[in-house]
Amino acid sequence: MNGMAQQISFDITSTVDLQEVDNAVNQARKEIAQRYDFKGSHAQIEFNRTENTLVLSAEDKFKIEAVWEILQTRLVRRNVSIKNLTPGEIEPASGSTVKRTINLQQGIPGEKAKDIVKFLKDQKLKKVQAAIQGDQVRVSSPSKDELQGAMSLLRGQDFGIELQFGNYRE
Repeated sequence: MNGMAQQISFDITSTVDLQEVDNAVNQARKEIAQRYDFKGSHAQIEFNRTENTLVLSAEDKFKIEAVWEILQTRLVRRNVSIKNLTPGEIEPASGSTVKRTINLQQGIPGEKAKDIVKFLKDQKLKKVQAAIQGDQVRVSSPSKDELQGAMSLLRGQDFGIELQFGNYRE
């Protein structure tokens, strides 16, 4: 070795499990189909995996809010963080219906990644470094304890998105 301490690292990511979203959407559709208050309703949930969006549609604002509630409940039961869903405005759609598009956050947006790096710097942890790498943040240090401390501090902080820690390397 060249005298340098071994770097240990982990990556912070923020993703939504699309298979679980799909399962939750299917469960929500079944519930809507069975519910008395939705009888004869045109309430729908469309899931577009390639665009990471959910599109809810219904006759009115009240029904679309109910669809959104049902879907959120199903997502939470499947451990999909609601923090990573960004609901758009309810807007008029064709045939006197309304729709709402919900964006699924895949990856850490640039602004949030900068917040995470700044937060770690402000904690004045010895030898802990954070670097933005695409849509994730890599945290490294020669000390396992320091890294665990950093992880613990991050867990206690709300960045507005669900953080996942992985790709642990020694």
